[in-house]
Amino acid sequence: MKQLTQQGQQIEHDSFAQIDIEIDRDHGGHDFNNLEWPVIRRVIHTSGDFEFATLFSFSEEAAQKGIDAIRNGANIVTDVNMIVTGLSDRRMATFGNQAHCLISEPKVIDAAIASGKTRAIEAAHQAATAGLLDGAIIGIGNAPTALFEFIRMAQAGEINPALIIGLPVGFVRADESKQALMQSGLEHISCHGRKGGSTLVVAALHALMVEAAK
Repeated sequence: MKQLTQQGQQIEHDSFAQIDIEIDRDHGGHDFNNLEWPVIRRVIHTSGDFEFATLFSFSEEAAQKGIDAIRNGANIVTDVNMIVTGLSDRRMATFGNQAHCLISEPKVIDAAIASGKTRAIEAAHQAATAGLLDGAIIGIGNAPTALFEFIRMAQAGEINPALIIGLPVGFVRADESKQALMQSGLEHISCHGRKGGSTLVVAALHALMVEAAK
């Protein structure tokens, strides 16, 4: 689960060590537990932004639920193909996880045109119909409309995901969708404010995969 080359491993090790030093020295430390901190550290490593240590929110069992889901071979269902592309095939192969994004499927596009709703919403419906969501990890980095719909479906008992990683970035209902997730009672990893994005979802998933393999 490490970098493939010795130099790559050393760079990653040194980067994480520097983040550990700076979070204590320059940012007053952190209050995350030993499963949550690897997620935050990798997010900081990906973004270069220590503010995420003050913005991120975990439900009480989120990190453990995510690790357990990965070990159980859970599907990973995303709102954009960028997340699928960013995930390591080698890491997913460890437990047989598969990543799915249906937003470009012809059925999704046709349904969105007919309904007038976003493709992200219709992709969520198609994922449910395809049976991809029970026990799954849902990763949202771009589409607040998808996050709102996944929350609605989970609260209505239509789907039963293991974990929702809700980190949509943007200016139109992005923060509101994350606030809704944090107040939903669902197992979640999210953050306050407008910041987020697909790269952070990838970082969070990779951190969970690394912990799952320990």
